[in-house]
Amino acid sequence: MPEHTHPARGMRDFLPDDVRRRDYVIGIVESVYRRYGFEPLETPALENIETLTGKYGDEGAKLIFKVLRRGEHEASGETDLALRYDLTVPLARVVAEHRGKLPRFFKRYQIQPVWRADRPARGRFREFFQCDVDAIGSRSPVVEAELCAAASDVLRTLGFTDFVMRLNHRGLLTGMLDTFGVPAGLHDQALVAVDKLDKIGRDGVAGELAARGVPSDAVARLLAAYDVPEAKDASRAASNAQRLERTRRHVTGHAEGEAALDALAEIVRLCSATSASEHVLVDPSLARGLSYYTGAIMEIAVSDLAGSLGGGGRYDGLIGMFSGESIPACGFSLGLERILVVMAERNMFPASVQSAAADVMVTLFDADSALDSLRLAGELRAAGVRVDAYPEPDKLGKQFKYAASRGIRFVTVLGGDERTSNTVTVKDMQSGVQAVVPRDGVAAWLRAARGEAETL
Repeated sequence: MPEHTHPARGMRDFLPDDVRRRDYVIGIVESVYRRYGFEPLETPALENIETLTGKYGDEGAKLIFKVLRRGEHEASGETDLALRYDLTVPLARVVAEHRGKLPRFFKRYQIQPVWRADRPARGRFREFFQCDVDAIGSRSPVVEAELCAAASDVLRTLGFTDFVMRLNHRGLLTGMLDTFGVPAGLHDQALVAVDKLDKIGRDGVAGELAARGVPSDAVARLLAAYDVPEAKDASRAASNAQRLERTRRHVTGHAEGEAALDALAEIVRLCSATSASEHVLVDPSLARGLSYYTGAIMEIAVSDLAGSLGGGGRYDGLIGMFSGESIPACGFSLGLERILVVMAERNMFPASVQSAAADVMVTLFDADSALDSLRLAGELRAAGVRVDAYPEPDKLGKQFKYAASRGIRFVTVLGGDERTSNTVTVKDMQSGVQAVVPRDGVAAWLRAARGEAETL
């Protein structure tokens, strides 16, 4: 029996059109991040197991892909390495390791794959790319505003207009949980459940909270705080003001909760001067399950995707777990796969992204013309033209058909007559126009045919 050829569950092969779409999005992400002054960084796919453990909470710990010891230690069943779960913890390790080589305010972006032993679903895979941007060294809310603006610029450049950047603060969540009577020892458990409010609804969250041991009266008060109708036709600024005001009632007298609300108000104020102004929305129900968050947290949502396009937050204590010193940090991560899913379903990719692999195909008239065909291909490539050379002599009709099947617009023919007269026959597969062009003028003819002012 032949072996199965499909990849492992939750993993994917990427065919040429897939890669072109991914490259298009990554190119925009990288361009925007660079405009904000962020520098590139890469880290290994494998980390020491102790680097990752204890950083993601109980839920995240279950999703780490662990690697068995190798060689003579394989039979022990022990692990010493793991595939990276995200890009934030490796960043914290890098900062702790290389702090003396980095600037006081280190701003980095990182676009690499991560792995999670999660249940695959639409837009959720076990291997996927994250597009991270982080700022190290400052506690100023300007950092949060810049991160929101950078993420907003990426999505707006890609063509998104309807996204909402939900904003909350872990201190506010702590204040609300304390005020509502959730025992401190159950805070992390409660946040994991609250984080699913937009996925499993109020009844689902109520059930999870009860199952995790949260008292029933605390569950009722917590859910009631999130069950407030939004004022119709309110502007984003007015809506944020209303949400901040009504949430303040739940944490009055709780120092950490009130300070968190003030911090949220300042981030919203600063965002008003950026491209994120019309997208940031205060949402006291946003929890984000990762345990390393210490301050503001953010998440981007669109209406037709269960889950988020990205998220992040402040994690002022994480680097200290490696370095022993307190180093403030804040970051945001865009999920490439989910962005690609939504863009494909909405037909948001420009036609140029689906363009052919080559601008022109050089045919091979017969075995005797192979050298001249390869020389012509080289001449055109030197002029900046993307060229595909047909690899074997064949009927011209078959070669034309092949070029058409690949979406290649132009085809050249270099037969005996053309070689004798030092010309090339060029056919436009879209219009059917065919012309005999001097050998040294083919690139210029192609430019004119495409109506371009620059070299292809």
